[in-house]
Amino acid sequence: MMTSFFKTSVIELKAVQKSSHVHRNDHGHGTNISTSLWKRKHTGIFCCQSGESDRALMQQSKTQKVRALKEMAVSTTTTTPNTSITNGLGILQFLAGKTYFITGATGLLAKAVVEKILRAAPDVGKIFVLIKAKNKEAAVDRLKTEIINSELFECLKQRHGKYYQDFMLSKLAPVVGNLCESDLGIDANLISEIAEEVDVIINSAANTNFEERYDVSLHANTIGPCRLMDFAKKYCKNLRVFLHVSTAYVNGEREGMITEKPFYMGESIAREKVASELLPLSYPALDVDDEIEIALDSKVAFEGNLEDQKMKELGLERASIHGWHNPYEFTKAMGEMMINSMRGDIPLVIIRPTAIESTLEDPFPGWIQGNRMLDPMILSYGKGNLPSFLVNPEAVIDMIPVDMVVNAIIAAMAKHGIAGKPGIEVYHVGSSAVNPLPLGDLFKYSYEHFICSPINMDTEGKTVDMKEMKFFSSMDDFSSHMQTEIVQQRRLAISGNNASQRLERKCKMIVEHAINLARVYQPYMFFRGRFDNSNTHNLMEGMSEEEMKRFRLDVENVDWEDYITNIHIPGLKKHVMKGRGMPK
Repeated sequence: MMTSFFKTSVIELKAVQKSSHVHRNDHGHGTNISTSLWKRKHTGIFCCQSGESDRALMQQSKTQKVRALKEMAVSTTTTTPNTSITNGLGILQFLAGKTYFITGATGLLAKAVVEKILRAAPDVGKIFVLIKAKNKEAAVDRLKTEIINSELFECLKQRHGKYYQDFMLSKLAPVVGNLCESDLGIDANLISEIAEEVDVIINSAANTNFEERYDVSLHANTIGPCRLMDFAKKYCKNLRVFLHVSTAYVNGEREGMITEKPFYMGESIAREKVASELLPLSYPALDVDDEIEIALDSKVAFEGNLEDQKMKELGLERASIHGWHNPYEFTKAMGEMMINSMRGDIPLVIIRPTAIESTLEDPFPGWIQGNRMLDPMILSYGKGNLPSFLVNPEAVIDMIPVDMVVNAIIAAMAKHGIAGKPGIEVYHVGSSAVNPLPLGDLFKYSYEHFICSPINMDTEGKTVDMKEMKFFSSMDDFSSHMQTEIVQQRRLAISGNNASQRLERKCKMIVEHAINLARVYQPYMFFRGRFDNSNTHNLMEGMSEEEMKRFRLDVENVDWEDYITNIHIPGLKKHVMKGRGMPK
């Protein structure tokens, strides 16, 4: 099935190039722009305010409400210069009455976007949520289970009380579909409704596994966004803005101060790095359809017991050749290239967050879903399974609370949705340029937390004997220390019959896990780049005082010690560990 999909994708992408025209990019260089992709048939207000006014809005005629709110939003945001200064970006005015189409809404970031929109502007029109499911009933079930019943929405539950479920179902419309199918796999009758109503598309769907199979990563991170842009161009004639969530790490092996510039087709970081030393021709050019063909051919060639491993190794190899650390970064970068080349007159906003972690304050501190980028290391350290790590303690790790990413998305969406001008704008949403956090400090603050609030190591209630993290620059030295340290530590914890065999198995498993973590995260533990966030800072500067309070972007004011020790790690314990290993 995947083989036939990739064959179709290669043919369709080649058709794009044949039907492209030359577009002048922001640097004045000619770039191939797609004019027809896949024409084949396959083709902060804090919570808990009264909800009386919200319920009154719900009782209005939907058609009247949406029309009135959209007209009001237009009239409010297109008045005199003095009014625009008072209103800042006009975020709330833009949100009112708009209809949204969101992918990835069951994941951490898009779910938080949905929550913030509904809490800040309960008078939004409708939010179409693309959900992968067998049928409408299954999609509704996922909507209720993974979004409506999520603890993230507690503030909205308190605000709306017994009307909460009705409110959410009046705003959220589950759409059965798949980002990687032609027309997103959406029923034709529903397409016409979406096409007529949608003002904003937010694409937050992605495969974030650093070690994923190459074909799977391409499927989700490169071809998926293309399908969505194609859908937008074919059907969404009233679209005001297309917002794509990428990652700051699409910058791969770049170093120094990394600017907020878009990718254009064929750009290769490897060629960019050697341009001043060697002829670019000495490095292979990057061609997206060639990469898809390589994945297709390799999948056929590798078919068998070792297929998964070989396809993962292929992803790492292809990424490395072109200057990226892993297939996640590489395929996300190619996704950016593709939708930029396809956008035509659609205003395109690309949000590039760094390492997204738990909420700083909104809707409440410490909420997180799943193990994020840094969390496997933090929790393994707290459990005593990572007494040392392969890391440069002076290297800066760029992390950002998820609520600040949400605020950047909404603010950028409003700014460019109001302007409605064709073009592309990139926003780095991170901290390294304005509030750097050295990795040594991250582990120091983690140590301070676990000393005061340790994790129980076993069912008998024994706690981890915490030690300060030891840092290594050599994988061999790190591996040797891990084996010695873990054996000494676990020998004290395991007793009884067959203790030596149990100890050996347990230690081997812990050490192998630590070495794999070190291998996967090594590029980020020695990273030598900082992400310039000038565009995001300018976005904040354009806000009114009230908008700055409701949609905080002042990452320079985050106290990392307080955040890590009193917000983030307690949030991990509550929302990820679900209280396991905590003192009774």
